[in-house]
Amino acid sequence: MRNLSRRIFILGGLTTAGAAVLQVGALAQSSAAATTPFPFTLGVASGEPDDTSVVLWTRLAPSPTNADGQGGMPNSDVVVDWQVSTSQSFTTLVSSGTFTARYAQAHSVHVLAGGLAPDAEYYYRFRAQGFISPVGRTRTAPAPGTVGRDFTMAFASCAHYESGYYTAYRRMADDRPDLILHLGDYIYEGGAGTGGVRQHLGSEIVSLADYRRRYALYRTDPDLQAAHAIAPWLVVPDDHEVENNYANMVRADSSPVLTAAQWTARRTAAYQAYFENMPLRAAATPSGNSIQLYRRVRWGTLATFHMLDTRQFRDDQACGDGTKVCADADLTSRSLTGAAQEAWLLDGLGQHLSTWDLIGQQVFFARNVNSAGAMNMDAWDGYRASRSRIQQGIVDRAVRNPVVLTGDVHASWGNDLKADYADASSATIGSELVCTSITSGGNGSTTTAIPNGSLNPHLRFYSNQRGYVRTRITPSQLTADFRSVATVTEHGAAATTARTFVIHDGQPGLADA
Repeated sequence: MRNLSRRIFILGGLTTAGAAVLQVGALAQSSAAATTPFPFTLGVASGEPDDTSVVLWTRLAPSPTNADGQGGMPNSDVVVDWQVSTSQSFTTLVSSGTFTARYAQAHSVHVLAGGLAPDAEYYYRFRAQGFISPVGRTRTAPAPGTVGRDFTMAFASCAHYESGYYTAYRRMADDRPDLILHLGDYIYEGGAGTGGVRQHLGSEIVSLADYRRRYALYRTDPDLQAAHAIAPWLVVPDDHEVENNYANMVRADSSPVLTAAQWTARRTAAYQAYFENMPLRAAATPSGNSIQLYRRVRWGTLATFHMLDTRQFRDDQACGDGTKVCADADLTSRSLTGAAQEAWLLDGLGQHLSTWDLIGQQVFFARNVNSAGAMNMDAWDGYRASRSRIQQGIVDRAVRNPVVLTGDVHASWGNDLKADYADASSATIGSELVCTSITSGGNGSTTTAIPNGSLNPHLRFYSNQRGYVRTRITPSQLTADFRSVATVTEHGAAATTARTFVIHDGQPGLADA
């Protein structure tokens, strides 16, 4: 397929016959004489939709896991063509152009495709070095002031490559959602282990080349590529995209041993690689060792997504982290979000922009105390005054339908948010839906007994299998299906619904479907 003419690229011909419905495998070269390797080994993605535009992403990497992190690309910039169409045949284009994929950004592509119609479905693709990329499906949000069509949103987190196959990503793609949220731990930073289903390459990642190579390894997975190709994504990282349980500039431990300057350089590299590999808008371009990630995304008047960053601005975990009894967790000075982000969140919630206010964030929000009175210092239980301010802000602003969307804990949970967790009869002020992991923790178990359930009656559901959450959102209700796969150590398991809850408009808390 090298040296394709402009006419063949636009009209399709042989190039699109193999890319008809969101294909994610590499397109074959057209002749044995072709010498340039296929550059789209990492697939395509889209993200950050609004009512007139969406970010289109790819990254050129013919040899994706090369140790230098450059994916086998030359030390030069490459011009990439891109196209958007309402049809998979690309017979009529609604938007197109060129983008210069730069060596300094690992030949990543972030196209802001504009001029699109609201609440519409589109297909997109790229061309570079004589090859056509796989085709992706995306869509735009409804126009401001309109509800738009009912829509399906799925969310997921925690996809340790070594722990299993990404079957849950494939099942998400099978559902053909309109939007996917990823709530953190897209990659894991640890070195190659033993006994896993698959294996990381190299030791624990620290340098920019390391992080780029790790993303490339994860993105070569065809099931992950399928999930990216089926719908636009909204993403926020948690800790493993940098280092386990880091808090702002504080490391959780000293392994590997790093000087202060080396730790800063590691954060800088991690954020740069995250941006390079995610379909983010230019506003998220890193500045040194920081990156702007908290943001609001409107879905007409139906839903507003408040995407939080719970790592960059938090105070260090209280009492040395871990699950323990810790009075310092109640200090009013402690914050998980930082003061500026907390004010931003409460301001947005008070604007009453949509029927549903959906808070996409990383760590367990509701109280979860054990029989010893201990709580997880890495979660909101370690920042109890911070949580109280946000919950009181929800009450004070009369937020009609607040729903917290959470990842991190490698298990599914369905929780009611209470005005006073010590009083089970106190008002329910919102809901929390916690997705399990894609693979982290391995196959898990079939137990559904709620840990510490008698001490935490607001915790309504628990499952320790792998999977994701699928939601169907209308003006009158949000329906949440906790989807799970029986195994991740074998490939191709079916997905089943372990439990379904409904949240009715104006009635906070989980109701049985």
